Amino acid sequence: MVFVLICANHFNSIFEYYIRQLRRIFLSRGKRPKWMIDIAIERMNILFERAEMEFITHPERSHRYVELARKLSTKYNTKIPQKWSRRYCKKCGRFLYYGHNSSVRLVDEKVNIFCGECGHVMRIPYSKEKKNKRRAKYESIKKRNDE
Repeated sequence: MVFVLICANHFNSIFEYYIRQLRRIFLSRGKRPKWMIDIAIERMNILFERAEMEFITHPERSHRYVELARKLSTKYNTKIPQKWSRRYCKKCGRFLYYGHNSSVRLVDEKVNIFCGECGHVMRIPYSKEKKNKRRAKYESIKKRNDE
C-alpha cells in the first residue's frame, strides 16, 4: 500500500514537471514566431518613416510614433532596426531630427549625438571604421610597392 502511494506521488511530480516544461516552451512571453517578428520590424520601419515625415509639421506626433515603435520592440523582444536606433533619444524617447532638435559632432574618435530636448549626449565610437581605413591604406601602399 505504501509502495503504491509513493509511486503515485512520483508519477504526479513527473507529470507536473512535464506540464511545466510544455508551458515554458509553448507559452513563453519572449519567444514569438518569425513571421510575427518580421511584421513588428516592418511596422517599426513604417512608424519611424512617418515620424521623419511628420516632424516638421507635427513634432509631438513624431514623438508618439517613436514611443509606439519602442513599445513594439519591447513587446516582440526585438531590436529597433539599426537605421533608426540612433534617431531617437535613449533618455527621453524623443525623435531626433538632425539640425532641428539635435546636433552631431565628431569628438575624440566618437560620434556625439546631442539631444536638444533633454540635453543627453549619446557617444558612439567609430574606431573600427578608422582602423579599417588605415588598414586599407596600408594594403594599397604595400600593393603599389610590390608591383
